[in-house]
Parts: sequence; structure tokens; C-alpha cells
Amino acid sequence: MTVALDVTEHCKPPRSVFLPFMMGHHFGVPFHRELQRRIIVAALDHLVTAEQSGEVSFFPMTWAQARQEGKVIERVNKPDE
Repeated sequence: MTVALDVTEHCKPPRSVFLPFMMGHHFGVPFHRELQRRIIVAALDHLVTAEQSGEVSFFPMTWAQARQEGKVIERVNKPDE
């Protein structure tokens, strides 16, 4: 899994999943278990479905979308004040 497409294309690992997220946020935002599960499933799926060496799969979510979903989770889980 990578958040740095340019580095990944230069290094050419056998297969990878590109996540268009901020550096250091390979699994999205904290406490977003469903997103983290989708990322892991996408990575495992790409391990068995990649057709050629060096193939990069693109995860279908932006950082803005992940962050927006994370804000909703934070509001739901926030204790009443």
C-alpha cells in the first residue's frame, strides 16, 4: 500500500495499491473501521487479481471523502457534553 505514487512507480514493487491519502494515513482516519477493512480487503484482493508485475491498483476514495466520513464518526462517537 502506498500514498506516494511517484515513489511507487519509481521503485516498481511487484504489486501495490495506491491510496490518495495524506502521508502517514495509509489506513485512512482513526476509528473508521469500515474504511480500514475496505483498504485491507482491496490490498488482499489485488494480491490475487494483479495480472502483471508492477501493477498499481487505485483505491476509489479521496482523502477529502475519508476525512468527511471520519468527521461523522467522530460526532457519533463523541460523548454528550
